[in-house]
Amino acid sequence: MKRWLPLVIFLVLVGFFAKGLFLNPHEVPSPFIGRTAPAFTLPLAGNANASFSPSDMKGKVWILNVWAPWCSACRQEHGYLMQLAQTGAVQIVGLNWKDADREAASLLTRIGSPYIAVPDDLDGRVGIDYGVTGTPETYLIDREGIVRMKHIGPIDGEVWIKKFEPKLKELGA
Repeated sequence: MKRWLPLVIFLVLVGFFAKGLFLNPHEVPSPFIGRTAPAFTLPLAGNANASFSPSDMKGKVWILNVWAPWCSACRQEHGYLMQLAQTGAVQIVGLNWKDADREAASLLTRIGSPYIAVPDDLDGRVGIDYGVTGTPETYLIDREGIVRMKHIGPIDGEVWIKKFEPKLKELGA
């Protein structure tokens, strides 16, 4: 039996790696689904005298979109977020993540903002609290402040219809 042990271990490892090849990297499970969204209070990009906290959204279904001015995928989804904001389907808060060059406020002034607030997470600590691994990442949060969904990657029409709309209907939004 000892002589077969390395082969058995090798085959088990191959099985795990093979399974991993068929997983969707955009479907990373979040430990926050079904739990209260991490609390924070941050100044707003371009207005350090004002702040935002998730408690400001109690009683509302809303989206926390983690983005950054340097993120090309965030620019890709920006047009679609602008369309969503115009429909009023859901309020969007844009967490400005690790914007060391402080570009968010001027960029959004130039290209338009789909966000009702843009909290400034300069050091990335709030992103860490939410489990952010990159941008964009988007969280759907219910009226009680519970995270109901996490999406990794840009939002487009297909993602919105397949993932967000059913969840929003389920939440009565």
